[in-house]
Order: sequence, then C-alpha cells, then structure tokens
Amino acid sequence: MMDDATIWPAPAKLNLMLRIVGRRPDGYHLLQTVFQFLDYSDRLWFESRADGVLVREGVVAGVVPEADLTIRAARLLQQATGTGYGATIRIDKRLPMGGGLGGGSSDAATTLVALNHYWQTGLSLAQLAELGLQLGADVPVFVHGQAAWAEGVGEQLTAMELAEPWFVALTPACQVATGAVFNDPELTRNSPLRTIADFVSGAGGNDCEAVVYRRYPEVAAAAAWLSRHGVARLTGTGACVFAAFPDAGSAQQVLEQVPPGWAGFVAQGRNHSPLHERLARECAVAL
Repeated sequence: MMDDATIWPAPAKLNLMLRIVGRRPDGYHLLQTVFQFLDYSDRLWFESRADGVLVREGVVAGVVPEADLTIRAARLLQQATGTGYGATIRIDKRLPMGGGLGGGSSDAATTLVALNHYWQTGLSLAQLAELGLQLGADVPVFVHGQAAWAEGVGEQLTAMELAEPWFVALTPACQVATGAVFNDPELTRNSPLRTIADFVSGAGGNDCEAVVYRRYPEVAAAAAWLSRHGVARLTGTGACVFAAFPDAGSAQQVLEQVPPGWAGFVAQGRNHSPLHERLARECAVAL
C-alpha cells in the first residue's frame, strides 16, 4: 500500500532566464539559464525488489514503460553499479508533458536519487548527475537539488540563492515540440553572454519566446493574458508561462481570474529541491 508518507517528489522547475549563446559542432545549443524549483511536483513511490525486475505502475499518457525516463534511469543505475535489485515504480503524473517544467527529467532524477538510497549503491550526487546527463541535459540540476545558474547545454551549474516568490503558472492545452523550436530558422542563437551579476541586476528574457508564440497561438494567448497581471515569461521551450507574485494570496487571486477552460496552478519558488528534503528525512529515519 502506497501512502503520502512514502511519496518521493519530482518537482517542477522554471527557467527564470534562457539565452541561446551558440551551438556546438554536434548541433546541441549552448545556453545560459537560471533554474529554480517549485513546490509542485509529480509524485513517485518506490518498492525495492530482489529479482532485478523493473516495473512501472500508473499510466503516463503516450509513454510506454520501456521509454519512460523513470525506467530508463533505474536501468542505467543497475548497469552502472551492477546491483541485482529491481524496483516497482508508481507514478502520479501531475506536471504536463511538453510544458517546459522538466517533468520527465525530474522523474528521472528522483528515480536515481531514491533508488541509489534504497539499493544502497553508494553513488555520490556528482556520479548520479553524470549518469543523469545521459538521459537529458536538465537531469543534473534536479539531482543536485539547488537553484542554479547553468551554462553549456544546461549541465554546468553554479548554485544560486534567489528570492522565493509565489508563481502563477498557466498550462496551455498543447505540447511544445522542443526539437522543432530549436531547429526553427528564426530562433536566436547568438545572444551576447551575460553574467550572474547581469541577471541579478535585471537582465533576463527567454530567446525561445518569439518562436514558440508564433508556432503556438494558445501559448501566446496565455502569456498575453498573464502579462496583464505581472511580467509573464515562458519556461524552457514551453508551453507553460509564469509570472511571479509577492505572496500566495495575490497569486491565488490571479489564478481565480483565469478564463474558463484554461488550466494552471500556484506554487512557491524553492532554492532547495523538495526531493532533497525527502531524502534527508529518509536518511534520518534510517539512522
């Protein structure tokens, strides 16, 4: 029986800034971005098993178990450590797919961290992050669990302590194809390099916004509506857009005004991932 006390969160992230500053010879784009977590997440449960089998419970629309990043992460950890353990993994999927909130990458990171603990495989966070990079460029920041300035393809991380406002996030009823956005000929790929000090002083923006708003009118409409209430930004390549507010009450008031048929949520920014708070509680119990 799974209960709330055994939940492992896979938190959402926001890209508070996203600049595309170049491109590697292999085609991957070079970025400068700022990651912050939210206290809103997918929820995962894990049951270790001695037979080495990996089983996913819970429906993830359009994703067969073998393609699911949780199963792929678990198998990668098995292969890297030689463990004979397996796991039954149950997923309560709450983060929208193709939303720019990092749901799949966060699920993978939570799987690596939780099963490293349950299987007693003894890998460090740095080693888990290195494994996670094989699954996606966003996985390392979720593994490390600290708000960060990121460069490279998103894996070169510098920890940051940011304000932790409340956010309204709107989730348009579409999935943005990240590959299509990055391959769009009109995408800016040569933004000038910025520094952390530049960001702290107010430099920001998301270079993907113009392309996404042109390709996905529903995302543009959500951003336009939200901009009446605050500074609206796209996270990642979308589809979710967000704006910051000083407290939960003011954010909730905005969410209550969202047009009928639109979806969204209110969540607080977090510099330290709820995943690592969960790991700390688990380790404390083990002692």
